[in-house]
Amino acid sequence: MLRVRVHQADTTVVRLPSEFDHENASDIGARCEDLIKKGCTTLVLDASDVQYLDSSGVSVIVALSSALDSHAGTLRLAALSDHYQQVWRLLGLDTLLPVFPTVHASLDGQDAGACADTAESLGHA
Repeated sequence: MLRVRVHQADTTVVRLPSEFDHENASDIGARCEDLIKKGCTTLVLDASDVQYLDSSGVSVIVALSSALDSHAGTLRLAALSDHYQQVWRLLGLDTLLPVFPTVHASLDGQDAGACADTAESLGHA
């Protein structure tokens, strides 16, 4: 299940599921791309629940970063586990997309609690 919380008109926080892999990566990518098409210019991926991330999930994250770049936007990855932060660094992706320790930190000090919890549940294949 992918949970979406709208923070402001152009900022969206998406909580990723516990497994982000070949089974659901394309669906998650498509749903996030829809958010970008609807005007989201700051997309925060909350990885606090992610326990398994494969190359398909990594590819989607990189593709979303590129899509947001082309819309003058930004992708922020938050709360990735220590294990996957190490993998992220080993792949050299930390220079492309830094990992924030929390969603709150990724929102540049904005009060993350102010997120309108219009928690729209999005299923995945």
